[in-house]
Amino acid sequence: MGPLGQPKRPPLYTPAERARRDASPWTLVQGILAPLQFLVFLVSLALVLRTLSTGEGEAAANLSVVAKTLVLYAIMVTGSIWEKAVFGRYLFAPAFFWEDVVSMLVLALHTAYLAALGLGLLPLQGLMWLALAAYAAYAVNAAQFVLKLRAARLQSAPRLRLATGAAR
Repeated sequence: MGPLGQPKRPPLYTPAERARRDASPWTLVQGILAPLQFLVFLVSLALVLRTLSTGEGEAAANLSVVAKTLVLYAIMVTGSIWEKAVFGRYLFAPAFFWEDVVSMLVLALHTAYLAALGLGLLPLQGLMWLALAAYAAYAVNAAQFVLKLRAARLQSAPRLRLATGAAR
């Protein structure tokens, strides 16, 4: 049992998975793409909100959502390769199951935006609202990953203190 009588969660990574994670070049790729995607998201969000509020900047807003979607595709493909290298499956490894489920929603919404843009299925305002829906799902997914990685760091912290003799 953990603090306050809560059941202890299993560690995010087994020792073998941690070793594979640390040895994989895809870990670095994910470490670069994740903050890049967040930066593109912030810029695009500002452009989409500007277009929604003023009606101006349609081309820049659309281009930014396309750029965000391309970065999303890159992180999804390389993330699947990373997941295979670490956990032995491309998607839905138990450690990241719910993050992958929400990632599929994020991917579907971004792809729907591209389809609507390319096929002219929605007016400008509809496109911008679809982009915001995709971005809301992305924000939830990003929070999931940040919380998961923080939990993993906290789980490994006691072992680090013991290994370095810092435990009291």
